Amino acid sequence: MTETASTVLRVANCSGFYGDRLSAAREMVEGGPIDVLTGDWLAELTMMILAGDRLKGRPGYARTFLTQMEQVLGTCLDRGIKIVSNAGGLDPRACAEAVSELAARLGLRASIAHVTGDDLMPLAGPVVNADTAETLTATPITANAYLGGRPIAVALEHGADVVVTGRVTDAALVTGPGMWFHGWGPGDLDALAGSVVAGHIVECGCQATGGNYAFFGEVPDLAHCGFPIAELRADGSSVITKHPGTGGLVSVGTVTAQLLYEIGSPRYLGPDVTARFDTVQLEQEGPDRVLVTGVRGEAPPPTLKVAVNHLGGYRNTMTLVLTGLDIEAKARIAEEAIWARVPKDSFEHVHVELTPMGSPSPAEQTALLRITVMDADRRTAGRAFSSAVVETGLASYPGFYGLTPPGDASPYGVYWPALVDAAAVQAVVTVDGTSIEVARPPAPDVTEAVSVETGPSVETGPPPYGGDLTKGGTAPLGTAPLGTVAGARSGDKGGNANLGVWVRTAEEFAWLRAFLTEDRLRELLPETGDLPIDRFELPNLHALNFVVRGLLGRGVAASPLLDAQAKALGERLRAVPVPIPDFMTNSNIS
Repeated sequence: MTETASTVLRVANCSGFYGDRLSAAREMVEGGPIDVLTGDWLAELTMMILAGDRLKGRPGYARTFLTQMEQVLGTCLDRGIKIVSNAGGLDPRACAEAVSELAARLGLRASIAHVTGDDLMPLAGPVVNADTAETLTATPITANAYLGGRPIAVALEHGADVVVTGRVTDAALVTGPGMWFHGWGPGDLDALAGSVVAGHIVECGCQATGGNYAFFGEVPDLAHCGFPIAELRADGSSVITKHPGTGGLVSVGTVTAQLLYEIGSPRYLGPDVTARFDTVQLEQEGPDRVLVTGVRGEAPPPTLKVAVNHLGGYRNTMTLVLTGLDIEAKARIAEEAIWARVPKDSFEHVHVELTPMGSPSPAEQTALLRITVMDADRRTAGRAFSSAVVETGLASYPGFYGLTPPGDASPYGVYWPALVDAAAVQAVVTVDGTSIEVARPPAPDVTEAVSVETGPSVETGPPPYGGDLTKGGTAPLGTAPLGTVAGARSGDKGGNANLGVWVRTAEEFAWLRAFLTEDRLRELLPETGDLPIDRFELPNLHALNFVVRGLLGRGVAASPLLDAQAKALGERLRAVPVPIPDFMTNSNIS
């Protein structure tokens, strides 16, 4: 079938997080033809930020969304461009009212819809952590179920020009418009799964178009990177692209990197469908155009994910700089001096992190010593600690200086993932004052799971594919950083970290899947220690995905780590020298 404007829905992203480029909405509307403008403003940390805003009497939604709407709302109405956003955060009704007031101020007539039902407060019954099986004993301050795309589709079916949601899955911002435009029902599992994959690719904005890409040297004009567009077809396949004349790059590599971001099992669970990421097929269709096909779908689970947040206590961090010789000895002296003034065991939790920052030359060696204390008592974690650190300034290691002044403790939140019966959650769409309860569709009549061919088995023991890290294998090997032949992207999933690694060809993947086992990952990244590690294969992408459970503790808001979101975990892995087969040493990732 020849593609026409009536068979393809062009869904453009203009935000990957609360704080993304304010001009992006205008750039996407003015840069070329689009049908739907979406943006993702929410993350687990964002919900905590919005909760804090609400406690201070501020709006519980993403206020930057209104700034963007002021720039583009009139043009979108003129051109029939629908706007779908989760910027409603903890208060989608108030956000929708603010958009309505903005439209009136601009002299525009717009149909504004908002989606509610995700807010489950107050929670009833025990709240079990989906990762650790612990039962919550603290008092939640937020609890939001991840809704799917169906409420968005209902809003668009009732004529909404702008749809504002609270907590929906990131991919729902694409799946919902796809349901509306292509008429997908609950049984169209493959099409729905394809839209989920497209939504996952574009949800993080420029990360699909060359942003944060391992091989950034391949990306032209990254400073003016264009945001992504998903050209969504009726069968759920899509083309990922961007507006012409913008910077960045859309390649199989950049799309693969984003597909591996913040995922777990290849069975990607969602409220509308379970998308099989191990069935995704990518093809470079042309410059800055990647075709995404082959995605298979299975029935959604009977439960919805719930993001629960509670206050964890108070924290304070002081950062000292160590320079020159004897870095570790200087760190030890610094700690001894501090704990002599304020006992270490007076805090509920203490985290000490020594991070080298300099070169091998002793004259240029620098390290950061970050000491974080946490306690339920604000006074204990406050100036009593930070002032004690400053008091050591003239009685500590040579070259002492710090990066943080003495300050009070600040509250921190804890993210608590949970599950709830999907049938117990009632989504409601309100369009121009009329409320519509969105019925949960019956489960599709599917009795068999999708069978996926993962390719021939590969030996994972002796060389040439395994090999000893110091001696190499029986095949000729060169030693080089893993990143010379493999890309990686990493991120946070609550208290867990995900790490995706990919190579270019099937032959290279045969080596990677055999070489990079869970035990090998522990050798290369000692910070993983004895934490549980799950390893998943995605042969179609020539990729592996690892989930390191508990690396981030209680989640981003509570993590004392310098890299609290595991953003650099993949780059740390790529920097480690490993023995690489000769057939790979001259290959270049593209």
